[in-house]
Amino acid sequence: MRRLFMSLLLRWAASSLGLWIAAAILGRGRLDVGDTLATIIIVGLVLALVNMAIKPILMIISFPAIIISLGLFMLVINGLTLLIASWLYNALYIKNFGVAVVAGVILAVVNLLVSKIVKDIPGKD
Repeated sequence: MRRLFMSLLLRWAASSLGLWIAAAILGRGRLDVGDTLATIIIVGLVLALVNMAIKPILMIISFPAIIISLGLFMLVINGLTLLIASWLYNALYIKNFGVAVVAGVILAVVNLLVSKIVKDIPGKD
């Protein structure tokens, strides 16, 4: 149970950070996560929950497409999860699917870096 909670917290923090960075790179006209820290944190939580609950289902359904495209279809799935999160929480504005895919790539890079940093912390099992 503790491991699941820590995983959720890490995903939450990485999602919030990634969305903030993606919004800064893409600009408010394309991706907007709001002005306050509280909004960014809530949007990150919604995205983390979508990634934990809905993304595995999307991956199972689209497994043949993932295999045929050698994993590139994951970009589409990442974009879809962002669009689902924006549908669930209106404070997250995404202009279109292309912006969602680019933001998904930025989020994937941030998640990779956060996971690498956390893995390299001394004393962590």
